Amino acid sequence: MRRWFGTLAGRTTAVIAAVATVAVVLAGLLAAQLVNATAVDEAKKYLAVEADSLSKQSSVGSLQDLRADLLTHGARLAQIGTDGRVTGGGARLVDARTVADVLAGKSVSTSVNGPQNTVVLEARPLAAGGGVVLAQPVSEIRAAAAPLLSRMLIALAVCLVFAIVAGGLLAQWLSRPLVRTAHSAHRLAAGERSVAVAPGGPAEVVEVSQALAALDAALGTSEGRQREFLLSISHEIRTPLTALRGYAEALADGVVSGDDVSGVGQTLVAETNRLDRFVRDLLELARLESDDFRVELQPVDASLILRESWQAWHAVCVQNGIAGRLELPAGALPVRGDGQRLRQVVDGLLENALRVTPEGSPVVLAAYTSGSGLSVEVRDGGPGLTEADAAVAFERGALFARYRGQRPVGSGLGLSIAARIVQRMGGRISVRSAPEGGAAFVVEVPGIPAGSRQP
Repeated sequence: MRRWFGTLAGRTTAVIAAVATVAVVLAGLLAAQLVNATAVDEAKKYLAVEADSLSKQSSVGSLQDLRADLLTHGARLAQIGTDGRVTGGGARLVDARTVADVLAGKSVSTSVNGPQNTVVLEARPLAAGGGVVLAQPVSEIRAAAAPLLSRMLIALAVCLVFAIVAGGLLAQWLSRPLVRTAHSAHRLAAGERSVAVAPGGPAEVVEVSQALAALDAALGTSEGRQREFLLSISHEIRTPLTALRGYAEALADGVVSGDDVSGVGQTLVAETNRLDRFVRDLLELARLESDDFRVELQPVDASLILRESWQAWHAVCVQNGIAGRLELPAGALPVRGDGQRLRQVVDGLLENALRVTPEGSPVVLAAYTSGSGLSVEVRDGGPGLTEADAAVAFERGALFARYRGQRPVGSGLGLSIAARIVQRMGGRISVRSAPEGGAAFVVEVPGIPAGSRQP
C-alpha cells in the first residue's frame, strides 16, 4: 500500500480524494446553512400568510376553532385582548413591545431573542380590537428541516465516494501511458533500439511519447552512423597495414637492399602517417566530435599523392605477378581536396583491383585533366562488372553479397566509403568497362582555377 501511494496513480488518487473531501465538507456546511435559512424564511412566510388571514376574522373567540390546525405545523397561536392581556398557547413567546405595537394598530414581523431560543413572530391587529399573534421557535423550524438536511448529507457522502472512485480510475488512465512510456525509456537506456512507443492518454503524455520516439530514432541514426564509421575505419586501416607488412617482409627477406632501403623507409613513414590519421579519426569519434571522416579541402598536388600511393602498391603488384602501370601526365596536378582522403580513395580502389586481378593481368593507375577538374582512373584486367553490378557498385555490401564465394571479395565497405569521401570533396565516382578487360573506376575531383593558383 505504501509503495502504491508513492506512484503517480496513488498520489493522484490521494489528491483527488483530499480535494473531494474538502469540497464535500464545505458543501455540507454551506448546505446546512442554506437549508436552515430557507426553512426559517419559509416559516416566516407561512406565519405571515396565516396571520393576515386570521386578522380578517370577526372575533377573537372564533380563532381557536378556525386555526387549530396551526399546531400541526409547529406554530403557536396567541390572542391579545383590548386590555393588553395575552392568552393562548403562544402567550409566553409574545413580548411587551409586540403587544404595544399591535394595540397601536401596527403589524409586526420580527424575530425575538428569548432566554433559551430565538422566536419567529407575526402579529396582526383585529378590527374588533386586540390582535392575533403567530409564533414559532427557530429550533423547531430547524428540527423540522433536519430530515431534508440528512438526505442532502447522505447524497453528498455518496458523491464523495463516487468522486474518489472516479479519481482512482482517472489516475489509472493518466498514469498508464506514462508507465508504458517509462518502460520504453528503460528499454532504450538498456541499449534496445526501434522501441515501439504506443501513443495514448492526454495531449501532454502523447507529446512525451512522440518525443521519446524521436529520441529513439535519433539515437538509432547516430549509433548507426558511428557503427558504420567504425567499420569504415577498421576497413581502411588494413590498407596501410598491408603496405607496411609487404615492405617489412621484403626487408626481412632481403629483397630490398642498398639504395632501395631509403625509398622503402620513406614509404613506411608515409604509411605510418596514414595510420596516425586514422587513429586521430577514432579519437574524434571517441570525443563525439564526428561520426564520419573529416574532410579538409585545400589546394593539393594530386600527382604527388598518386605517386606515393603507387609506390606503396607497386611492391604488391610485383609479389603477385601483376603487370602494374602508372600513367600520369608530366608536371603537377593541382586539385582542391583533401590529400589524405584522396589517397584513401585511391588505395581502396587499388586494393580492390589487385584482389580480383589474376597473375599476369594489368592494373593501371592513371590520371588526366578533364574540363575544370582531374580524373583519376583505376583499371584492372579482372572479371569486370556487368551493367547491373555497376548500378549498385557503391551501395554498401551489394557486390559483397552478390559475389561472395564466387570471386575474391573484401568486407563490402570499400566502394561505399570511397563514394562517400568523393562526394564530400565535391567530386563524383563512377565505374565502366576498362580497355584491359576488367573494371575502370573513375574519380573526378574539382581542380583549382588558374587565377587562384599560388605561384
